[in-house]
Amino acid sequence: MPLKGYGVLAARAVDRRREGSRDTPHYQIHLTDNAGTHYRAAVNVESQQAPSELLYLADDDFRHPVTELLPPAGSGWTALVSQAGKASLDFIRGNLFDPAAMRMLPPDVEGADNDLADLLDHYVQRAIADPTAAVYVFGQRFGPEKNIPDKVFGFRPGNGVHDIHMNQGNSGRFHSDNGVWQDGALFVHLPAENRWIAIFLAFQSQAWHTADQTGHPLDTAPLRSGDRDEPLRIMAALVHPSGPAPEAITVLNVSPAPVDLQGWRLTDLNQHTLPLPAGTLQPGGTLTVPGGNGFHLDNQGGTITLVNPDGIKVHGVAYTAREGEREGRTITF
Repeated sequence: MPLKGYGVLAARAVDRRREGSRDTPHYQIHLTDNAGTHYRAAVNVESQQAPSELLYLADDDFRHPVTELLPPAGSGWTALVSQAGKASLDFIRGNLFDPAAMRMLPPDVEGADNDLADLLDHYVQRAIADPTAAVYVFGQRFGPEKNIPDKVFGFRPGNGVHDIHMNQGNSGRFHSDNGVWQDGALFVHLPAENRWIAIFLAFQSQAWHTADQTGHPLDTAPLRSGDRDEPLRIMAALVHPSGPAPEAITVLNVSPAPVDLQGWRLTDLNQHTLPLPAGTLQPGGTLTVPGGNGFHLDNQGGTITLVNPDGIKVHGVAYTAREGEREGRTITF
């Protein structure tokens, strides 16, 4: 069954603790909200299932419409509904990042800037030092644990967030944690720079293709660093056309072989589909597909997903309201 108590914590980071390389180590973050409530965010830095090293992606300039849906900075815990169109996260369906850009890091080793704890320290220490920085932690709530002090930072009652990582595609004893639109992540907003930082974590044992209703693996292929075998990719979109011109999406064949387009389709944020026209796309060739038949690219931000004839997502992109508001300009991805 899916996670219980999925949501997002909007708070300020005030301290952190590294746990070294002991069993199931975490990177611990102490946060407080505007009401003075204390929380601990327990971020996994090592997997209990082999391979042990986590996959990570840190986006220093994260641009996605989900940032417009988040609760106010410092507002504390907000429960989220696990469905599209909300502030909930889904690494596969939400087009938050390209999974092929994820890389592996050990949890904590000697030396500077060479492990996952170092990476998290870089961003969390910056958030602690900046009084205007807002931190958003997505995951599963634990506590409040009445009359029990937090085991790391000692505040009462113990209270916080865990499962701050991908929460689908699990096998074995973690199979019951699977669900869609319930993935964890860490966001930092720097208002002075008008910039978002996003950190995404996943386990190498997790599968990338999952069922749309349950989040269970559709195959045994794990999510691995550098995977990119899809033949077609979305390269550009005209979201806000001038005059009567239709919206349009441009697709590129990046493979060395022709691709039969029969059965391929595009999907918008509201799950409306747009079939690619029948035919063959040659290697290096592009195809511009006009919108229509209910498929719509909202000027206020959205996502575009490319699905193959087997119903598997092979590529996805997202654009913000700022990118979509410019009339007549094609957005490139």
